[in-house]
Amino acid sequence: MIPYGRQSISEEDIAAVVRSLRSDFLTCGPEVEAFEKEFAAFVGAKHAVVVCNATAALHLAMRVLGIGPGDRVVTSPITFVASANAAAYVGAIPDFCDIDPATTNLDPEALEAGWQSDTKAVVAVDYAGQPCNMPEIARIARSHGAFVIEDACHGTGGGFQANGQKWKLGGHPWADITTFSFHPVKTLTTGEGGVLLTENDKWAAKARLLRTHGITRNPTEFTGLAEQSLSSNSDLLSPVLAERGPWYYEMQELSYNYRITDLQCALGRSQLQRLPEFIARRQEIASRYNQAFATIDWLQTPALASRRLDPRPSTLDSSFSYQLPDLSLHLYTVQIDFSRLGKTRIEVMHELKEQGIGTQVLYIPVYLQPWYRRTYGYAPGKCTKAEEFYTLALSLPLYPSMSDADVEKVIQSIVKIKRLA
Repeated sequence: MIPYGRQSISEEDIAAVVRSLRSDFLTCGPEVEAFEKEFAAFVGAKHAVVVCNATAALHLAMRVLGIGPGDRVVTSPITFVASANAAAYVGAIPDFCDIDPATTNLDPEALEAGWQSDTKAVVAVDYAGQPCNMPEIARIARSHGAFVIEDACHGTGGGFQANGQKWKLGGHPWADITTFSFHPVKTLTTGEGGVLLTENDKWAAKARLLRTHGITRNPTEFTGLAEQSLSSNSDLLSPVLAERGPWYYEMQELSYNYRITDLQCALGRSQLQRLPEFIARRQEIASRYNQAFATIDWLQTPALASRRLDPRPSTLDSSFSYQLPDLSLHLYTVQIDFSRLGKTRIEVMHELKEQGIGTQVLYIPVYLQPWYRRTYGYAPGKCTKAEEFYTLALSLPLYPSMSDADVEKVIQSIVKIKRLA
């Protein structure tokens, strides 16, 4: 079976993890700090805070920005539920803006038209790895005093052009915080893992504190366990409370265990060395798909906006090519006119599965999930373009370790689907 996505592990990756196993550290050690520095340098960010998964990174982004009850957080409905759940975790209202069909990303025009006064942040999701129109989204959000969080979990290593300059996701000025995922189906993996990136020193420090139970061992941050005057046994307890020996630490915030391990970061560091290779192979496979599927009348290949993102809504550019070093593709999602084909999506998926081709539907609009409908009263019709996308969407296999034979098998399996209508 050729799955829709999977990790690509080399002997060098395995050797890196084995070296970590033989070291003195298994949990948080030198590999964590090294991975943070190397990843930040790769994307051009000042701070990288690696955590156990990207959901944790999104949650920490909400915490460090002070988002909470009474705030609204707007995101795309075509995303994994974590993009919106992070707002719910802190008591904010997750809300949704319709997509631009040219990109499957949040539509800046819809964002501006539907803006509400209690919106505190926008979570811009780079669907399938294609960057959002970040300059325009930032212009809208910042004109209202709102934060911008870029959920770049699909676009590790990617970027775009704006203002005559190339920018990496995670290293450009239009997001206050950017998050990436290192799940096995993503472009770079640590098994499970994620990262929060920011230029803001205070936010980075707060994220590091919250990552580890809200505990600090930094003497410059200590506030003391208690004032001596508050002690009921000042003769005995007060001197002890004043001690700050080598064991000493302080819990300054109620927080979580979102730490990542040295083992995972050793793998991440090794994978980072091959990230350009991963991106190039994904582009190559997608380009072959595009060429093979161009004449199928019931299938539309992924629409792409111009890679030059100016401060205005994105527009479809038919001359756009996948063969660009700044586009990191996580998914290859086609739109299929199932009524024209004369088959249901379930029938097509089953037919492909019988030929050894795994597919997936990414994603169900988040606000249609039962919990969101019960909690916030959302219903079909809220984001009509997103709903239309969902009814036609099917993601085909795309990962670097696919052989040319695998790619050709996928192509032939699609081409041979018989139209019945």
